[in-house]
Amino acid sequence: MELKYDTKGHHYVVEASGCDPEIIGDIERVQQILVKGAEKAHAKVWAISFHRFPPNGVSGVVVISESHISVHTWPEVGYAALDIYTCGADTEPENAVYYIVKEFKAKNVHISELTRGLDEGDQTFFHSIITWEEEEVDLKRFMEKK
Repeated sequence: MELKYDTKGHHYVVEASGCDPEIIGDIERVQQILVKGAEKAHAKVWAISFHRFPPNGVSGVVVISESHISVHTWPEVGYAALDIYTCGADTEPENAVYYIVKEFKAKNVHISELTRGLDEGDQTFFHSIITWEEEEVDLKRFMEKK
């Protein structure tokens, strides 16, 4: 007998390495990429807040009706930390993940997907985690399918 769990959402924690420093150091560009990522995920944007940290890092969040997309960048080492959480059945958060890392020109991506708010019917919630890595070639192949 197969067990079926209800879930409250999908949460992607992404380590993007080898990103283009010019892109991830540009606050306007990072903001545009995250907003477009929300659109690619079929999410509704409610609020946007970004800040530039000296000398050139960017942190920001796009609040969506389904939760959030956030980023912290370290252009000096080509690294971006992404956090993408959506709830509901109408979004496709993996579209945002792959769009954003493609636009950041990441060479390698370490992704953990947490399926959040799993429930066996007793309202005791838990999560599951799947982790994988993608290289630039795999990212290109995935984006060609979208």
